[in-house]
Amino acid sequence: MATEVKPQAMPAPSGAGRPAPGARPAVRAAASVAGGLLLFLAFPPIDLWFCAPIGVALLTLALYGTRPRRAAWLAYAGAVAFLLPTLSWVRPIGDDTWLALVAIESVFWAVLGVAATLVMRVRLWPLWVACLWVTQEWARGVVPFGGFPWARLAFSQGDSPYTGYAALGGAPLVTFTVVLSGTLLSLLLIRLVRSIRWTRVVAGALLGAIAVPLLGFAVPRPGDEGRTVKIGVIQGNVPGRGMYFLGDEPAVVLQNHANETHRLAEAVRAGKLPKPDIVVWPENSSDIDPYRSELARGIIDSAVKDVGVPVLTGIVALIGDENRATRSLIWDPVTGPGAYYDKRNLVPFGEFTPFKEIILALSERANLVGRQSIPGDGPGALRMGPVTIGAIGCYEVAFDGTVRDAVVAGGSPLVVQTNNASYALTNLPPQQLAMSKLRAVEHNRSVITTATTGISAYVDPDGTVEWQTRELEPAMNVVTVPVRTRDTLATELGAVPEWMLILMGAGATAVAVISRKRTRNVSGVDVPPVPPVRPEGIGDASEER
Repeated sequence: MATEVKPQAMPAPSGAGRPAPGARPAVRAAASVAGGLLLFLAFPPIDLWFCAPIGVALLTLALYGTRPRRAAWLAYAGAVAFLLPTLSWVRPIGDDTWLALVAIESVFWAVLGVAATLVMRVRLWPLWVACLWVTQEWARGVVPFGGFPWARLAFSQGDSPYTGYAALGGAPLVTFTVVLSGTLLSLLLIRLVRSIRWTRVVAGALLGAIAVPLLGFAVPRPGDEGRTVKIGVIQGNVPGRGMYFLGDEPAVVLQNHANETHRLAEAVRAGKLPKPDIVVWPENSSDIDPYRSELARGIIDSAVKDVGVPVLTGIVALIGDENRATRSLIWDPVTGPGAYYDKRNLVPFGEFTPFKEIILALSERANLVGRQSIPGDGPGALRMGPVTIGAIGCYEVAFDGTVRDAVVAGGSPLVVQTNNASYALTNLPPQQLAMSKLRAVEHNRSVITTATTGISAYVDPDGTVEWQTRELEPAMNVVTVPVRTRDTLATELGAVPEWMLILMGAGATAVAVISRKRTRNVSGVDVPPVPPVRPEGIGDASEER
């Protein structure tokens, strides 16, 4: 009688797909949280950019060799540790909103953790993890409610060795290179801990971790074209704070900006400042619709006529009985209001209310949104005086496609009109300025940021902040900025590099999933891949022989 032979699980090769000795869940959780906190330190206003790749390395070490379920909660813990302080600027709206936003955004990291721990079984895994990180940031910029592309690793690198990559492949490539440096560091540590030997993998990981940031300095950038424009920048300040920054009386914000414009005109007449070619106001600098209000129209027209050049105002244009548009409106000293750009990327729960009927019924605070904003449908390229400016509305500076559209349509320089009054003295204004720095390098354009309460600034095409204001103080100045028209490779390619990285990450994940299914034994136990006889690639999850 034949004896039934039960299939036996194949023993896992040493170190493949399982935790290293002593790497207990508590240790991994601590590493993940520490990694998240280091990422926070890389962002403004602290600006320790070098903490970003180190934080990624710790997060990678926490995930290496874990099962997908554990990887999900480990990545979630790291995300919470990172996003809680990084997004603390949301707190003026309410702690519940802040915590809910962090909880939702951390889900994307949990999915990243699952995918990352799968591709760590595939050769060249540091590369695939970096691709997956780009995918995670892309997904956060799309859903829910139009996306929330804040706290992308690229935005911690406004002034670092990685900044140059923005001119090559935009913000996604900057994120990719930062993560790749971190994953190579983690691979180096893993190999050295297991065996203190100088191998090709160790040498490759070390050289890669050093070379990636250094190569950022070698990215070619277009030079100066010898043309400039003088821009008057107005920061009027607001009477209130937080959600009630408008104060109790109407038109105060508008009058503040008009007063600073009059002061600018007086300084020009006195020879203290050069005469500007154009003047720019912030988003929502007119809290009353000048199309409907004679008071608002008169205040704006008087200020514009005094300075004598076109002024880019920021108004809330009422549409019908229930809607509005966040509008960048050119006001000419002779012809009055003219061409305009309506903001396309709107702030959920700030400019419009998703699931309006349900949300308004559940939250009295949601009624502060008031009229629902309608998005625009075209790029923000507006002819003003001697230049075509690229108008970007506040929140939009975080969206790659919107900024590029303004550049491709002829915008130079870029003008970021922003209203950060609800978030004054939080970490939002410096984070937003860091985005402007990266955009300047990405598209070879000067960037003017004009804010109601600050930070207003001028960033040159090399990403250097040449002038900026303090917060919560009225301010005005005239800055002379270069006008450049030559495009970077990032501008020409648009989203192509990002999609290439996304597809590479998806392909590696698919290979990992198929390999995982094939190596399951009959009892359903995962069996890590059998290491090749001569592993020469960087970073599969097997030991070298």
